[in-house]
Amino acid sequence: MALRVDLTFDCVRAEELAEFWKLALGYVDEPPPAPFRTRDEWVASFGPPGEDEGGGAWLHDPEGVGPRLVFLEVPEPKVAKNRLHIDVRVGKYGEAWGRVEQKVAQLVGAGASVRAVVGTHHVVLADPEGNEFCVAP
Repeated sequence: MALRVDLTFDCVRAEELAEFWKLALGYVDEPPPAPFRTRDEWVASFGPPGEDEGGGAWLHDPEGVGPRLVFLEVPEPKVAKNRLHIDVRVGKYGEAWGRVEQKVAQLVGAGASVRAVVGTHHVVLADPEGNEFCVAP
């Protein structure tokens, strides 16, 4: 039996980074688990936060296909290149490279930066907190 996976981002501003990834992937906010009415209630159920604990944000694929994304605020800064990254696939049908360029423009407008364009194969970007990802057909 295959297991589900979540992808968790350590970050500085969880809610802002979650907004970026909602735009990038078409994800939506994940509701709190039952019986909690809000995420704040759910978080409070774990007891008082530690000194270095920050906020968080939780997203899921509304189609139920992709992994859940979790954004957790941490005190230490990002110091190295990602060892895992996300590939955002726009589909290989029709004018695939045009869709790549449109998605890249949309994400740059939302705070991403272009790191490299690899021919017409993919574009390497960084999200607003420097996490690298690719956009490809």
